[in-house]
Amino acid sequence: MREIKLIQFLCEEHEKIDMVMKEMQKLRIEDEIQDTLIFVEHPEIVTIGPKAKKDNILPPEDFPRKFVDRGGGITWHGPGQLVIYPIFKWDLEDETNTKKIIQKLEEWVINTFSELGIKGVRDERMRGVWINGKKVVSIGLSFLKWVSRHGLSINYSTPKGRVELLEGCGLEAGITSSLDCMGHIVNRTDLENCLIKNIQVLNRRFNE
Repeated sequence: MREIKLIQFLCEEHEKIDMVMKEMQKLRIEDEIQDTLIFVEHPEIVTIGPKAKKDNILPPEDFPRKFVDRGGGITWHGPGQLVIYPIFKWDLEDETNTKKIIQKLEEWVINTFSELGIKGVRDERMRGVWINGKKVVSIGLSFLKWVSRHGLSINYSTPKGRVELLEGCGLEAGITSSLDCMGHIVNRTDLENCLIKNIQVLNRRFNE
């Protein structure tokens, strides 16, 4: 298994972490750093991908916003959402295309949810992880020489009525939700610990 490094932030502005990701992506391409996983939360902001911008799918005026270069449409970030950024070089045997990479990330979260007593599934409507027809995990990556930037977000306890208002990633309003709104009370520490425990799903392990 490939060894990786974990960096954990409490809450940082999206713009700051975006700059960190861009620099780390360059270093990972040159093999100057190892695969690195970032855990963080952001103050409220809606990131808008190229597809959403092209289709003029924008958040309501009272949402702060930022255009980004990852895949997908619009994604809410804010308190009660764990954002995970894998700055990985995806060149292992089972990482031959973006679909397989996305499926690995989905499986990682599904296994983590299972350990927390939550049944998460895939849905044909869009990549991510769903519970009872509601999307609680969004995934959007950007690749350069098969090193990823951006990542996935898990809504575990978001402010009621915020993420639900958005047409998340181009879906109809009301599709996106949060774990606590569906009766699953999970704190960030337990969520992170289970993600760390299940990292072998990605054929990686943390440095001793």
